[in-house]
Amino acid sequence: MKPLPSLLLLIALLLTGCRTAPAAAPVSPTVAAPETLSLPAATVTRVPPTETPLPAATALPRLSETPVTLLPLDGPAAERKAEYSGMAWYGDNLILLPQYPNRFAAETEDADGAVFVLAKGEILAALDASPVGTLTPRPVPLVWDDLPPKVLGFEGFEAIAFDGETVYLTIEASGGRMKGYLVRGTLEPDLSLLRVDVSTLTQIPLPANVPNKSDEALLVLPDGNVASFYEVNGAQLNPDPAALVFSPALEMLASVPFPRLEYRFTDVTPLDGKGVFWGINYFYPGDVEQRTDDDPLAARYGLGESHVPGGPVERLVALHWADDGVTLLDEAPRYLQLRSDGEARNWEGIVRLDDRGFLLATDKYPETLLGFVSAP
Repeated sequence: MKPLPSLLLLIALLLTGCRTAPAAAPVSPTVAAPETLSLPAATVTRVPPTETPLPAATALPRLSETPVTLLPLDGPAAERKAEYSGMAWYGDNLILLPQYPNRFAAETEDADGAVFVLAKGEILAALDASPVGTLTPRPVPLVWDDLPPKVLGFEGFEAIAFDGETVYLTIEASGGRMKGYLVRGTLEPDLSLLRVDVSTLTQIPLPANVPNKSDEALLVLPDGNVASFYEVNGAQLNPDPAALVFSPALEMLASVPFPRLEYRFTDVTPLDGKGVFWGINYFYPGDVEQRTDDDPLAARYGLGESHVPGGPVERLVALHWADDGVTLLDEAPRYLQLRSDGEARNWEGIVRLDDRGFLLATDKYPETLLGFVSAP
């Protein structure tokens, strides 16, 4: 029996030798090599998960909720295939971004698809009508110069932001490991054409490989740079969340700390004069990888009246941007009143509507919806 230690050592060595390094993630040949895109981890502050579990439903305070006023849509933009993944103001015009613009025809002969536009005056008039008026978004031709073939596993656009006539968009892609991209373009002042400049295509380093998750929000900063936000910032899937800052030329400049935020983070409003912006924080119960009994926001402030632990979460959170990091404001999230049937609405677009409140848009789940939420 004395040879047993040697035998155990031999077995351990064999097991160690069997381990292989994980295969490197494939990188599209159209973008920079991955070593130029690595996150500078030293600039990211780790946010450890809280050890306090979410209290039982009966122990959580109940918060009043804000109802969503739906603005009926008509025409092609109302179809479920619109699958809006973001929206942004271009002056007094609201641009709605379909995830796949090529699903829609535009009047321009050489266009590859279309985004949609609504004038602010139309929206305000519809809100002030009784009953609420119906809106018919108009197509804006989009040209992307054979963009999809240049992105392996192209899964459409996910976010949009404007800085003057310059438009920034994020793209999601799969095909093995999830990938994200940032691209720049221009919108003609008369709304006659949105052109995507494929030569600016830049890969965004993702902090995790979560199926169907990439950067879903963009924020233009006061200095003209643009910040990109990953969709998943919970403790279990992304323990070191960060916002990435890019120059107008799409050179990655920095990563700054982002707060721990359970569930999805799907879009943001522009900054106000105090550096405050709002984001959509959403949970679909089918996203089992994001289920948790450790939601610091609920534990601190409570749940909405129609919300229950483990069910859909539809809420807006207020954040503050600073060059050294993003922080959550110390105030309760704005819970949205859920549908009476409990079906989750996948809100993926948000903008401010002057001082009246916010406009929200869903993708195709449960259907194409444009909603209004009043200001606090």
